[in-house]
Amino acid sequence: MKKSLLAVTLLAVAVAAQAQATDTLKKIKDTGSVVMGVRGSSGALSYTLGEGKYVGYHVELCQRALEDIRKQLGLAKLDIRYQEVTSANRIPLVQNGTVDIECGSTTNNDARAKDVAFAHTAYVEEVRILTKVGNGIKSIADLNGKTVATTTGTTSVQLLRKHERATGVDFKEVFGKDHADSFQLLESGRADAFVMDGQIVAGLASKSKNPSEFHMVGEVLSVEPIAIMVRKDDPAFLAAVNKTLDGLMKSGEISKIYDKWFMQPIPPTNTKVGLPASEYTKAAWAHPNNMTTEQLAASLKK
Repeated sequence: MKKSLLAVTLLAVAVAAQAQATDTLKKIKDTGSVVMGVRGSSGALSYTLGEGKYVGYHVELCQRALEDIRKQLGLAKLDIRYQEVTSANRIPLVQNGTVDIECGSTTNNDARAKDVAFAHTAYVEEVRILTKVGNGIKSIADLNGKTVATTTGTTSVQLLRKHERATGVDFKEVFGKDHADSFQLLESGRADAFVMDGQIVAGLASKSKNPSEFHMVGEVLSVEPIAIMVRKDDPAFLAAVNKTLDGLMKSGEISKIYDKWFMQPIPPTNTKVGLPASEYTKAAWAHPNNMTTEQLAASLKK
């Protein structure tokens, strides 16, 4: 009887602790601060200007959401602390509470949706192959015998290997610790191609010493919804973030924010990524949703 009572008590404590841990709005109100997970080199979605400053399309969307939340909670000021994350540690840092809202370049897929929650899709990515002009690589088939770079903790090379046109194509993989490192593998000649989100490779190429030296080639490997990531089982915080996103989508303001980061010169080099919003991205704005990659793929087959 005592053991049963102890078990029930421990379960109640665990549930209470979990509820407190996932009540992000309460945490923000109590502390007057929030931790935003950002990427240092995720193209125009999220990147660093140095000295602890981070900017980009997804960063601005999160800043807009957090400003609305500040007003909702009646706070005079909200201290946003920026925590740079990597592809490998971003999900654990959200899960353990180190990061409250992740605003980088994370793909919403079935596997990840078991561990974290995703806000409505603000950007739909096309995974592409970046290579150097004149090296003879024009499609997946041309990667046979080549070295392909990608970033640790991402799904890009898995998608490449699963592509129907990759049958019989044998290539070597090399991994960068982040997207900038992966691009350097290509730029320095240690890799023949870099497989990653189109906006990331386009952004990194646009800021390189010789942008005209690079181009995207071949088939679109995958269409992936990119979304803001938060802790699981915290519906109030997720709803607050979605409220901001839905408002920006309904008003058309999100299109202006997108153009600011993808079609206009951006700091620090004042170069343009030059990547117009895709039809997939526009569709996500018109019909707000948080479909995973698998759900999106299934809907496109119908």
